[in-house]
Amino acid sequence: QDLSLPNGTPVDTSSPASSSSLLNRLQLDDDLDGETRDLFVTVDDPKKHVCTMETYITYRVTTKTTRAEFDLPEYSVRRRYQDFDWLRNKLEESQPTHLIPPLPEKFVVKGVVDRFSEEFVETRRKALDKFLKRITDHPVLSFNEHFNVFLTAKDLNAYKKQGMALLSKVGESVKYVTGGYKLRSRPLEFAAIGEYLDTFSLKLGTIDRIAQRIIKEQLEYLVELREYGPVYSTWGGLEVELSEPLEGVSACIGNCCTALEELSEDMTEDFLPVLREYILYSESMKNVLKKRDQVQAEYEAKLEAVALKKEDRPKVPTDVEKCQDRVECFNADLKADMERWQNNKRQDFRQLLMGMADKNIQYYEKCLTAWESIIPLLQDKPETK
Repeated sequence: QDLSLPNGTPVDTSSPASSSSLLNRLQLDDDLDGETRDLFVTVDDPKKHVCTMETYITYRVTTKTTRAEFDLPEYSVRRRYQDFDWLRNKLEESQPTHLIPPLPEKFVVKGVVDRFSEEFVETRRKALDKFLKRITDHPVLSFNEHFNVFLTAKDLNAYKKQGMALLSKVGESVKYVTGGYKLRSRPLEFAAIGEYLDTFSLKLGTIDRIAQRIIKEQLEYLVELREYGPVYSTWGGLEVELSEPLEGVSACIGNCCTALEELSEDMTEDFLPVLREYILYSESMKNVLKKRDQVQAEYEAKLEAVALKKEDRPKVPTDVEKCQDRVECFNADLKADMERWQNNKRQDFRQLLMGMADKNIQYYEKCLTAWESIIPLLQDKPETK
């Protein structure tokens, strides 16, 4: 049985003069190279599948492309979360020198208990869509054969059973993890990257915890506010002469409740997921950095072994040269991916913070309008003799 879930993507209703609309115009300038793109991927249409053994959600993955590597210009397949996880694992195996975008956590989404609820499914859909778009925009990952299979194969299980059969030559050549080599010291530029990632993830974790507490307190305040408003309506029923202004206060509090609920939803659905994605992103970058260190440590050990032999042959053994090539490959790919990640981060956080500013302004404007609306009821009330 398939149960369709509505796509709950909110419509932007901000005024043309708002910061978010200004940001949209800025983004057009940032994405001028969009005309040269030849691969577009979207994730939508989540469906709930109820089977005898399990219940799960699938998402429609639609691909449009003009690349010669694809047999058709357009594909549409359905994938579940574990298929996205398979893709990410394959990318890590076959492209070890590159930063692989993170997936949303499988079950742990703070504040959400039901993983089949519309809110959870929509939050995950957005995250999976962003995951594929990150890969699509990457100049190397987007050409990976596993990514091609993920986008085009009707039956992905047949490819999953092949195991390592599709692993690329790059992945096969990186068998350095078993060496147990120890790195003497990182080059300064990569040491700086490591320190930055540690600080960045620590700061984001602090912001995430505080934001969680703020949302919790907002929801507790919302509960009190919903009980607070009706008291004025009850009071107004007891005093006829005050009923109109008291009803106005009750309605005003109700409007403030609605505005606060919208603000809390925006923080939960838009603000927190970006924080968590970048916390996971920094962990992914740290893993690539560790792999780079392992390759460098292996290279240093091989050089020492050659030096200890004290041979007169000036030629460096082939395996040492290959190891040096891997170090240089890691260095180049890691620096390129770090620069790309920093650019994405700046754009994402600019959009995130400007959006948060907009939402808070809208919240206080709605509250101000609500309270200003009852002032005439209080001023125009004739005095009783």
